[in-house]
Amino acid sequence: MASTIIIFSCFIFFLLCTSHAANHTQANFLNCFLEATGGSSSSPSKIYTPNTTSFSTLFRSSVQNLRFLSSGAETPSFIILPSVDHDSQAAVLCGRRHGIRLRVRSGGHDYEGLSYVSFSSTDGPFAVVDLSGLRSVEVDAADHTAWVGAGATLGEVYYNVAAASPTAGFPAGISPTVGVGGLISGGGIGWLQRKYGLAADNVVDVRLVNAEGELLTRETMGEDLFWAIRGGGAANFGIVVAYKLRLVPVPPKLTVFSVSRTLGQGATRLLHSWQSIAPRFADDLWIRALVIAIGEAPANRTIQATFQGLFLGSRRATLAAIKKSFPELGVRGEDCNELSWVESTLYFDGRAWNDTRALLTRRPAFNSSFKAKSDFVREPISEKAWEGIWKVMMEGEEEPLEMIFEPWGGRLWEIEDDAIAFPHRKGNLYNIQYFMRWFETEAAVTERHLTWMRKFYEDMTPHVSSNPRAAYLNYKDIDLGSSTEEGRTSYKEASAWGRRYFLHNFEKLAKVKARVDPENYFWNEQGIPPYTA
Repeated sequence: MASTIIIFSCFIFFLLCTSHAANHTQANFLNCFLEATGGSSSSPSKIYTPNTTSFSTLFRSSVQNLRFLSSGAETPSFIILPSVDHDSQAAVLCGRRHGIRLRVRSGGHDYEGLSYVSFSSTDGPFAVVDLSGLRSVEVDAADHTAWVGAGATLGEVYYNVAAASPTAGFPAGISPTVGVGGLISGGGIGWLQRKYGLAADNVVDVRLVNAEGELLTRETMGEDLFWAIRGGGAANFGIVVAYKLRLVPVPPKLTVFSVSRTLGQGATRLLHSWQSIAPRFADDLWIRALVIAIGEAPANRTIQATFQGLFLGSRRATLAAIKKSFPELGVRGEDCNELSWVESTLYFDGRAWNDTRALLTRRPAFNSSFKAKSDFVREPISEKAWEGIWKVMMEGEEEPLEMIFEPWGGRLWEIEDDAIAFPHRKGNLYNIQYFMRWFETEAAVTERHLTWMRKFYEDMTPHVSSNPRAAYLNYKDIDLGSSTEEGRTSYKEASAWGRRYFLHNFEKLAKVKARVDPENYFWNEQGIPPYTA
């Protein structure tokens, strides 16, 4: 019981700085959790308070967006680090019993920080369930499946899948430090999506702790809840502790390529063509575009469009496919590299692809702040409109905004828009992510960048989807609306963001919520509330 005594002693000091009511609530929660999990001195600590020596290090360990460390947001009263599924059950049961809400963090990439800080006006105590200790990856190569802990990163999944089978892969995102739990629950776009769909389209089972503290699987939770947690934001409904993934076939070698063009080299014409034809390429071919203003001063700036691509075949077959579908891009043999699938995951993240063990690092790639927004485009944008967009980008901030264009089509168009909770399917040509990163920490600098990003987003209104203007949940954007009334968000209020993330699936999601979490225990500022007519 030595570790229990140490933890509780540290917590006593913490309690002296809080109100009597909060003292009672938090002490009861701590005791409850320690009793439920055994408080064993033979295993690592599973619960941390602000006066625990390693609390700050653990809290910051996977924070990818530093502006939330100085935003004035409330930080957790506890961090819980489960090592087995039962720890998450204990967190829910004790949290419900003693009035401590939970937020769930997998990899820390939450764009608005809602998995680890709170903007609630009630300032109630809360705990972060940090799933990074649940990161096992158990691959069954013969069955073409893998059970993956929700705290594993994409890099850990990719590395272990490839180690088990060089011809197996998984369709998910490009950044290897992103946590599986968050990415899959919001959809999970990536460079195999046109061939195999989203990450969430390839989930076949799950283990989830619900609002009653029960550990459920697909068989015991019901198909409506299984539907909801694939693309609907699983943290609205419980704590996913593990996913069973369907692995997909990939060739021993595939081809990746990258070419960049400026305005003087026809970037506008190429992007204008790309937006209409990229969704209609053969499913084995994926080409995305990254656009940014380059140059030291507005007078010397231009636009650079970089076209990154992958083809599930040889270099020769790649060049033939591009010559047939997009010859004006001018891809040459020297622009291409034949790599294994796992090496391609490093290539698209901008890393040396010959060191696949780099996929196992969980360290953030940047210590910076950022802001992002998203759109879906259903009709091609004219060349004249692009020229106006470039003008705004070139006259903009010193820290340039990047636009990332991900092509739709292929399998994404074949799957029905209500097959899972993720609704953005046929009719969309591509997705846009607007992304800006900065390294300064001053509040005035942050506000200037946020203001500029919001204005640019407004300027894009005529060119993107409308009624509603759709958005991608994994590029979470608090500007779409939020609630600070802890646990009291109305269905009508949440429609402001819910219908943009989930379109017509929002109502069904809220009805699932009403069934499985009618008291809205799993609340956050941009969550899904129980449905009310």
